[in-house]
Amino acid sequence: MVQQLPADTAKEIIYPDSDGQPMSDNTKQFRPIVTIKENLEILFANVDDVFVAGDLLWYPVEGNNKIRTAPDAMVVFGRPKGERGSYKQWEEDNIPPQVVFEILSPGNRAKKMTEKAIFYQAYGVEEYYIYDPDDIELTGLIRSGDWLEPVDEMNGQTSPRLGIRFELKEDTLEIYRPDGQKFLTSVELAQMRDRERQRAGGISRHQPRTIVIFANG
Repeated sequence: MVQQLPADTAKEIIYPDSDGQPMSDNTKQFRPIVTIKENLEILFANVDDVFVAGDLLWYPVEGNNKIRTAPDAMVVFGRPKGERGSYKQWEEDNIPPQVVFEILSPGNRAKKMTEKAIFYQAYGVEEYYIYDPDDIELTGLIRSGDWLEPVDEMNGQTSPRLGIRFELKEDTLEIYRPDGQKFLTSVELAQMRDRERQRAGGISRHQPRTIVIFANG
């Protein structure tokens, strides 16, 4: 007697942690990606339920590993910090990233950004920011109902979700935290810490000494 084995009706779906694409095409693109991502992590370091990531694949739909994208930086309110190989939304209380950033590069131009805007609009992103480091241009789209609507003027604009303010200078984009501190590169942060240590050391070396004399008797 030949026993017929049941057919495999539900094959396991693999959700790769990498799409094989580089994080950036050049140093001019890479620098703002890292600066934005790292400073957002600093900004929310003491908030347990805000997750910040850079170049992390986001899968919004369970059962379909073709629907995916990897924002240059993204912020998710309502999800704990921690390591992830990818962001599978159905495993994250079905909470999508609320804020995403993309940095333009020679291989990542307007057509690609338009496709991403359609994706982000469809899957619940509230704020989408696109920075062009070549032309020093910042585009912002903020959700209104079912649509991501472009912001007329981004210079001086404050992110509703993040509370950060954008300032376009002649040669760069500057971003300021709600407390007024500017987003700094890792080198600038290290230099600032060195200056603070030097100042603290100088103060301690020049503090007047207190001499206590004990009299006999």
